[in-house]
Amino acid sequence: MNIDNSDSPFGDIIFTFTRAQAVADGVQIEVTATAQEAGIRFPVFLTRAVYDAYVIVPPKVSGQDEAGRLWDILWLLRFAILRAKPGQDRLPVAVYVRNDYRRAKLVELIATCGPLDIDDPQPALTVMLPDED
Repeated sequence: MNIDNSDSPFGDIIFTFTRAQAVADGVQIEVTATAQEAGIRFPVFLTRAVYDAYVIVPPKVSGQDEAGRLWDILWLLRFAILRAKPGQDRLPVAVYVRNDYRRAKLVELIATCGPLDIDDPQPALTVMLPDED
């Protein structure tokens, strides 16, 4: 994407990576349809790390499916949104996930709200691991 930024005090933009590119490359996974079923009005994306670790069911783990694990994350995201304070830009989302035959573990995720894409300012949510940006 070519952006004219000659008036920027930071100089020319060297590289941009749009959300559309992130989805096309598999870096982010769009889960908007399921999020809408959970009552979330904005587009929602999960990072690949969240999707791989907490939506995909690990081998040999029984009694779970991807749809249910995704629903758990989005349902708890909805409640994090309802509890959010005005102006809060990083929402903690806690969900119990079982990735083995032991007890489920509490996993902390972060949800952020930002523009849908570089050329589309409508709000969108991204759910990520706490150490992701």
